[in-house]
Amino acid sequence: MYITLIFLGIIMATVIVWLLRQTFNTQPWISEAADNEVSGASMDTNTKAVALTVFLAVATSVFALFISAYTIRMEEPDWRPITEPTLLWANTLMLILASIAYHWTRGAAVKGIDSRVKPGLTVAGVLTVLFLIGQLVAWQQLNAAGYYLDLNPANAFFFLLTAVHGLHMLGGLWVWARSTMKVWTGADSDSVRLSIELCTVYWHFLLLVWIVLFGMLLST
Repeated sequence: MYITLIFLGIIMATVIVWLLRQTFNTQPWISEAADNEVSGASMDTNTKAVALTVFLAVATSVFALFISAYTIRMEEPDWRPITEPTLLWANTLMLILASIAYHWTRGAAVKGIDSRVKPGLTVAGVLTVLFLIGQLVAWQQLNAAGYYLDLNPANAFFFLLTAVHGLHMLGGLWVWARSTMKVWTGADSDSVRLSIELCTVYWHFLLLVWIVLFGMLLST
């Protein structure tokens, strides 16, 4: 349990450092105007970066609490480990590719290469949707195999952990949809750059969280 919690802490620390570096390196607090006044765009950028940092801190705490409860509950005598569907490996690959696609798209947005932003966002979104569909199919496979939610605490925790992670991914898809809609309606990469940068951090974060969860589920 402690190793898992420490790993989650490392993930959160890495995300915070990344966000701070991006904030101060690419979006300075002080505008380059001659009067050195703080620009509205700069304030908006930093507000969103700070908001994402706070949200990820809360999300990390939530997942840490669930993991802690999982490791404590599994010590009880009524705990019966389940056999995770092999489909989860393919789902994990989909999420890895989605994270890579978002990172590639971020690079295009930063460099102002508009021609790469649209396909990059599209691929990242499609892969994420495939991941979520795959998770639902995994649920159906477990039900078909008799691993019902109310029959075993291990079953309940599997559905709970994957559902909470999936809900976080759905929230990210809402932001992705807004950015993608802007790009498909003619907006340039600069107008969605901040959204892409922050979503890239979010996708990387959820990928790392899923790897932790998946590894824990496999090992128990």
